[in-house]
Amino acid sequence: VLGDLYDEIKRQPEPEAQRIAAALELYVHGSLNVFNHRTNVDINNRLVCFDIKELGKQLKNLGMLVIQDQVWNRVTVNRSEGKSTRYYVDEFHLLLRGEVGSWSVEIWKRFRKWGGIPTGITQNIKDLLASPEIENIFENSDFIYLLNQASGDRKILCERLNISTQQAAHISNAGPGEGLIFFGNVILPFVDHFPQDNELYSIMTTKLGETGKGGTAHE
Repeated sequence: VLGDLYDEIKRQPEPEAQRIAAALELYVHGSLNVFNHRTNVDINNRLVCFDIKELGKQLKNLGMLVIQDQVWNRVTVNRSEGKSTRYYVDEFHLLLRGEVGSWSVEIWKRFRKWGGIPTGITQNIKDLLASPEIENIFENSDFIYLLNQASGDRKILCERLNISTQQAAHISNAGPGEGLIFFGNVILPFVDHFPQDNELYSIMTTKLGETGKGGTAHE
């Protein structure tokens, strides 16, 4: 853990080492020591979910970097065993800022060669497209799935993704499960009305009035 690194640096005689140790102290013994512990979760599970919602602003970037490093390690191990790794990121626009953004671009560029399949999910299109890193993400994405878009977002997307007026109609006032799929150079409209009379729907729905019918959207 980080405390082991801190102890090793403290043993070094150079003044530079002491300055590094002093900078780390807040994250080892101070109020931001949340990552200086061993996890109580089995990270070798087939499905692992990382939730950073409760992290404060000071720990958000560090938390994201720790998680991305963990994901990269899992991809490396799975590759050696001939397995693919699926990586889903909700609120993806948050991972396109600063150093975290650079890491995200590296993931999109290199994961496929290592058997990784990254997927970014977001409702904040303007925040997503405002990132200077998004061009690299789009260029390395083979599959893009667009649902209904607000007028301002739709205009930006049409310019960035070369969507025609006729195609844009499928993401304008579209119903649930309707939109556009981009696969390579092909753009296809789709309608996918998921049946509601089953357990999967009750688990996956995010509609407030339906989340009590046997499941919640985050189970």
